[in-house]
Amino acid sequence: MKLLKKLYSIHSKSGKEQKMIKFLLWWLRNNVPGAKVDIDKEIGNIYVTKGVSDTYPCLVSHIDQVQTIHSRDFQAIETKDIIFGYSPKNKRLEGLGADDKNGVWICLKCLMKYENIKVSFFVGEEVGCVGSSKANMDFFKDVRFVIQCDRRGSSDLIASICSTEIASKEFIEATGHEQFGYHLEEGMMTDVLTLKENGLAVSCINLSCGYYDPHSDHEFTVKRDLLNCLSFVEHIIENCTKVYPHEYDYKMGGFYGFDDYFYEYYDEIYELLQTYPDLTFGEVEAAYQQHNPKLDRTELKSTYEMVKADLDFWKKEEEYYAKHY
Repeated sequence: MKLLKKLYSIHSKSGKEQKMIKFLLWWLRNNVPGAKVDIDKEIGNIYVTKGVSDTYPCLVSHIDQVQTIHSRDFQAIETKDIIFGYSPKNKRLEGLGADDKNGVWICLKCLMKYENIKVSFFVGEEVGCVGSSKANMDFFKDVRFVIQCDRRGSSDLIASICSTEIASKEFIEATGHEQFGYHLEEGMMTDVLTLKENGLAVSCINLSCGYYDPHSDHEFTVKRDLLNCLSFVEHIIENCTKVYPHEYDYKMGGFYGFDDYFYEYYDEIYELLQTYPDLTFGEVEAAYQQHNPKLDRTELKSTYEMVKADLDFWKKEEEYYAKHY
């Protein structure tokens, strides 16, 4: 757990991931010396290729976190079962950023273990998949599948996001997910969806990786759940040795096209509906048209519905944790 706690100690808020980038580049030089490491200096994404192969298993994760509080004396406190963040001086819990440093940790562990593997680390996932939306798609031309470990809990295998499939049935069956306690669930926005929208033509999945109460200062990791996820990922790498094609259904997935319009209005509408949750789309539209009468109504409605769905999701998350923890 030493490496994991080191990742937790590095504060990497969205847009300020430089310390994490610097650490990862140092770690890769010292622990995977033969790997080819490329960084998009303009964006900050890191691409790692280890070994020479016709095809590669591929893992991705994001290096940014939501939490803004991270004291100088921050500590990742490890108990027998869990890890949580704490500031002794301020006597308060502080978020680990386990979403998605748990995924980063799994990527690093697999880079050390396997001779042939590809890994990508993305910036800005928490603010609209900024890094993956500008990913170098040539990097993924020779991958068999893509796995992201960026889901709370211990048992969710995400192969469909907003009713749009991102993996083939053949790949899902080949993973052997039942023996690791995983079952299919519907997912939310993350980098693998954006890669599919960018034209990635192989199967992708997102997995629960042992963090709970994400995006809060009460976030914690259950070690056995994280280790089970690592074992599951290793099982897939070792047993799914062929390419698993999958074509993304753009008609079904168009709702999640993160264009400039989405970025411009999403945060505003999110804040508005947090304060006034009962606002109808018509009321929001009327407010915007006062200043922009030529506003694209279809795009605005898509953004409004996206915000409503996200707010509903986090409300259910809060209710879940209030009931179970």
